This record gives sequence, C-alpha cells and structure tokens, in this order.
Amino acid sequence: MFTWRRPAPAAIEKSLSDSRSRALSYGPVGTVQTPASAFQLDELIVTIGHGAADFDAARTALATWTHFRLGWLEVYPRDAPIVTGTVVAVVIRHFGFWSMNGCRVVYGLDDAGGRRFGFAYGTLTNHAERGEELFEVAIDGASGDVTYRIRAASRPRATLVRLGYPLARWLQARCRRESGEAMRQAVATAQRRRGGATG
Repeated sequence: MFTWRRPAPAAIEKSLSDSRSRALSYGPVGTVQTPASAFQLDELIVTIGHGAADFDAARTALATWTHFRLGWLEVYPRDAPIVTGTVVAVVIRHFGFWSMNGCRVVYGLDDAGGRRFGFAYGTLTNHAERGEELFEVAIDGASGDVTYRIRAASRPRATLVRLGYPLARWLQARCRRESGEAMRQAVATAQRRRGGATG
C-alpha cells in the first residue's frame, strides 16, 4: 500500500489486521537459504562487537527490532514477538511517499550451542516485493567476534517497484547498510552502560 502521507496509527492497525489473514507471496519457506534463480540474493555480514556480553546485547537488540529503527523505516507493532506466525507491518518512507508492507515471521534460529540467534520473515501478498529475509547475530567460538548478518532473497511484486527497480535496489542496499550500523550502535550503547567492558 502506497500513500503520500505517513500512515496514521489507525491505518497501520487496519493494515496489520488485513495482513493476518493473507498468505505468503512466495514459496517455499526457506527460500532465502537456497533461492531460485528468479530471486535476487543479497547478503551483508558485519562485525558489531566482541565477547559474550556483546553477543547478549546483540541478541536483545535483534529481538526488539532495533535493526528496523532507521527513522525512515520502522516495524509495527514495535514490540512484536520474534515467534513463528507473528505478523508485522513494515512502514517505509521513500522518494517522497510512504508504503506499508505485510510480513510474517516464518522461522527462528537459536542453536543448541547458544552461538547464534535470529529469525526470518516472509512477504505477504500486500508487500511491494516478494521473498524472504533472514536476520541473525552470531558469536565466533574461536575469535569471540560478534557478527550481524542479513540475507535476503527478493523480487519485485508491485508494478511501481518493477518500474523503478534500480531505485528499489538502491533502497535495499541502504537498508542493509543502515541496519548493520543500528545494530553496531546498539551494542556500543550496551558497552557504555557496562562501563566499557566487552565480556
């Protein structure tokens, strides 16, 4: 859904209500792991901290959607639980207008060794694109480095996105870059609150 003005809370809630009954706009779930050739695959991996304390901070940041608090991009509800089946509205300001896009959490990542945590969401039929996106934080057992990873498999769905595909690709790259910076800042803030200790 595209609008010229920032969506009001009532409009966002209406979009969320509509999204809950919608199907995924792609298939199968897990597409981001081994995407078909029709999908564009993108990935960003960035080091955001070091040590167990930073990993805990990164987990908390990811679980509270910090990676989506970019000013021009937000997720609603802001406190949506990271559990399979949760539906969110991704609200984006781009090129002078706004869009609301429905997504559903399709699976989580939380390995038994406690070294990675994350989730993937998939686009619904009211999203401007179709595909799946994975968000993950991990700690390297040898180096202690904490990383944040975004991996996305996408293709345009809405006509407007197909017509402006180069701009859409630029926006996707901006989102990955700024999302990584938001996670790095979240971990740095947690470090300061701990007095600079990195665990």
